[in-house]
Amino acid sequence: MLKQFGAKPTKADREKYTNSPYWNGKIFENLLETTTDVSFQTLPKILYKQFCKKENREPSQKLAVIPFNREIFDEPSPSMKAAWYGHSALLMKIQSLTILIDPMFGDNAAPISPFPVKRFSDGTMEILDTLPEIDLVLFTHDHYDHLDYECLLKLKEKAKHFFVALGVGRHLIKWGVEKEKITEFSWWDTQTFQDITITFTPTRHFAGRGLSDRNKSLWGGWAFKTADENIWFSGDSGYGDHFKEIGEKLGPFDFAFMECGQYNEHWAQIHMFPEESVQAAIDAGVKRAMPVHWSGFALAQHSWTDPVERFTAEAKNKRLDYCLPGLGELFDSGSELKSHWWEAL
Repeated sequence: MLKQFGAKPTKADREKYTNSPYWNGKIFENLLETTTDVSFQTLPKILYKQFCKKENREPSQKLAVIPFNREIFDEPSPSMKAAWYGHSALLMKIQSLTILIDPMFGDNAAPISPFPVKRFSDGTMEILDTLPEIDLVLFTHDHYDHLDYECLLKLKEKAKHFFVALGVGRHLIKWGVEKEKITEFSWWDTQTFQDITITFTPTRHFAGRGLSDRNKSLWGGWAFKTADENIWFSGDSGYGDHFKEIGEKLGPFDFAFMECGQYNEHWAQIHMFPEESVQAAIDAGVKRAMPVHWSGFALAQHSWTDPVERFTAEAKNKRLDYCLPGLGELFDSGSELKSHWWEAL
């Protein structure tokens, strides 16, 4: 279990972080003042609901995942192709490059906790074995539901390169990834990777894998610009003005994966409610949006389908086009999939 914690920042790491304007000398800070209403007084009630009140928070049966179809995935296409595996785990093909974002395919989102948070689907770790060589793996931040030690061990030889939030690289290095394969990003940092312009975008969140490393690494989202289209992965975030700024600097976006799930009134400033996810997409100039960060784990007290039901209702209300693929289903940025597949359960 100790390996799951990753690595603490060294003196050299902290000196490197000073190059980021978002490092205050001790920790990284959000653009807006950000707090949570979790205290010694509220924590017992929150934990009781989390681990004892599970009605409708998990599906009544394990969710099936459509097997990966290499032949369809490899077909040439000017549009982005993708397959979503629940929560924030996303496989993409942009032009000819195979990209993985937040590839947490493990069965437990709380590996250091005495109370496991089990995945809604079985056998997802085996999916990694069926995927082709990965050109680029991206991590938005270092939380356990996004960066998993066991998954990283499977990927470190399969992946050619890693783009990560500033500070996350130290975990990968400790787990055996060569330093030369890792590029770290502060907010608004941009790199061109084989004709794709990739930018790390700000979010309103936090980071850390233990009690002593809170906000000792950064958090964010990823924007991908090609000659043909503009794609955005929002990353975990509370609502804020940064979404309009992202749209002004990098938008409009043809397609966006919007964080939508694991929200609660006690941490409303670090995770968006579904209506806020829709508004954030509109703020950023998104043409078609897809809700992610749901259908993987029960990390908050809402029902497991509440995120997608409220997101789609608000998207219809605000006239935002949206896409709803099934788990593992291949789709592209022009897809108009709107099947309410979860209702069949």
